[in-house]
Amino acid sequence: MKEFKLENEPKIESGFKTPDHYFDHFSAKVLQQLPESEPKVISIFQKRKMVIMMVAALLVLALMIPIYTGISTTPKELDQTTLENYLTYQSNLNQYDLVSELETEDIIKMQPAHSTEDQVIEDILTTDTDMQHLLIE
Repeated sequence: MKEFKLENEPKIESGFKTPDHYFDHFSAKVLQQLPESEPKVISIFQKRKMVIMMVAALLVLALMIPIYTGISTTPKELDQTTLENYLTYQSNLNQYDLVSELETEDIIKMQPAHSTEDQVIEDILTTDTDMQHLLIE
């Protein structure tokens, strides 16, 4: 095989040659070929700006619904006097309606804390001689 050396072999010249001072005047030639008025640039988001704003508004409203319902449905506690006045002046309520609405916990709470025994009652009746006064109380 024949020894091949790149430095010693004659080089083939390319067929393209740049004219003298070509790159010095290149930018001026390109700028002359450009059109005078630049085309109007339309952003991608400009067309969809209205749609994006509507979606954002709906998202804000959707997030505000749970907050609004939580605020508006908070139960307001009635004080005892207001409740008593309401029940007193309602003519269509009777004692049987009230008893039917009571639960067992409510009945237990209404029972007196100190129950009087029969023995205590008998002692009071035997010691006090004024029976008429006891019966009136």
